[in-house]
Amino acid sequence: MELTWTTFILETINFLVLVWILHRFLYRPVLNIIAKRREAVEKSLADAEQTKREAETVREQYEHRNADWQQEREAARSKLNEELEAERRKRLDELQTTLEQEREKARAADTRRLQDEQRKVEQTALQQASAFASRLLSLAAGPDLETRLIDIAIQDLSALDEERRKALHESWTREPEEIVATSVHPIPDEQRKRLEQALAKGAGISAPVTYKQDASLLAGLRLGIGAWVLGTNLADELKGYTEIGAND
Repeated sequence: MELTWTTFILETINFLVLVWILHRFLYRPVLNIIAKRREAVEKSLADAEQTKREAETVREQYEHRNADWQQEREAARSKLNEELEAERRKRLDELQTTLEQEREKARAADTRRLQDEQRKVEQTALQQASAFASRLLSLAAGPDLETRLIDIAIQDLSALDEERRKALHESWTREPEEIVATSVHPIPDEQRKRLEQALAKGAGISAPVTYKQDASLLAGLRLGIGAWVLGTNLADELKGYTEIGAND
């Protein structure tokens, strides 16, 4: 093909038209698309940065919350340990108190048991001593000893003061109809007379006296005036000592 100025001019015009068309319909849309794409990318980056900051904030909040939770957990654990320790001490104190009370009860029971055993031994010893004394006195007692014991009873009746005499009379609901005088041996008439005088003047009792004998008295006199009994004899004295020893 032959190159002429006309051809050159037409080709140049075609090229310019092509450049204008490309610029008008292709280059500018591409630039717009690139710009929108850049904006989208920048927006995505901004959103990602915002999300990162929010995630960092959440992480810090979580770390703070976790630290607070750790502190709360440690505080709760310390409080629980203190409560458990206090409860353990309380239970130990209660256990010690219970054990001490049980030991005290056991000691008291042992003391009572020993006292009971000692009282039984003493009572047995007193009974044996009383039995021995009774056998010994039964051999040694005689009319002379009984006479002296009856004289002692007469002296005691004669020496009653007004207060004792009043107490004696107040112990009766009614005046006794008789007085029973019991002895081992028959009482001589002279001693009977002094006894009745002592009853009448000293004790203020004028009821008739009935005399009886009872060998179990060993020696001495027992006066029965209603419900009131005056024993001045060996058997009653030994029985009294035995009862006093058993009650101590």
